[in-house]
Amino acid sequence: MRQKISHRRYFFMALVAMLCLLTFSPLDSWAAVSGKNDEAEFKGISVQTTDLDDGITGVTGSVYIAASPKHIWAAITDYNNHKHFVPKLIDSGLISDNGREQVMFERGKTGILLFRKTVYIKLSLQGEYPKRLDFHQLEGDFKVYEGEWLIDKAPDGKGTMLTFNAKIKPDFFAPPMFVRKVQQNDLPMVLAAMKKRAESSIYALHFAETVGIKPKPGQQTPQPVAD
Repeated sequence: MRQKISHRRYFFMALVAMLCLLTFSPLDSWAAVSGKNDEAEFKGISVQTTDLDDGITGVTGSVYIAASPKHIWAAITDYNNHKHFVPKLIDSGLISDNGREQVMFERGKTGILLFRKTVYIKLSLQGEYPKRLDFHQLEGDFKVYEGEWLIDKAPDGKGTMLTFNAKIKPDFFAPPMFVRKVQQNDLPMVLAAMKKRAESSIYALHFAETVGIKPKPGQQTPQPVAD
């Protein structure tokens, strides 16, 4: 018993020591993992994390996107293709859509340096096109995973601000300081991917041609749509 406790204590101390050494920025940690260092890709992206009650981590991230709300909405709701353009995702897809609620899943890699894990999450999503998309976990590797995507006009009156707010608590051993570091590392990559996707004229044109669905007046469903 004492040996088991000792191993746990050693693991925890090693984890804390490793995290204390991780003083680099999200861009630096992405470069360390991937070998890439593209500052322009992360320019204008901000991420903040906070400790909430009961071991829950709060995270907020935002990015300026030179695209219309409808193209941003199309990017964040393109569940079947998230695996093709969002870093660290292994698989993703739409499970069901009843016109009021959508259910989707994602499976991806998370962690920093030596601490790696593949996580699965099944989400329920409801929204108001093209302004807000709320989500919460139905099943998966988290005790708490809920939040929202917000799409607002940028202060300059030209572009659009995309904001991600969430409350997160893993259903596996991960100290809050570790969760914060992972979010500071991963969320900028997700926001950069959504920005690139929404700003791609080729993608926007392809989506409009292949989907071509307009929401009905007052419709509040998170389906991917484009004019």
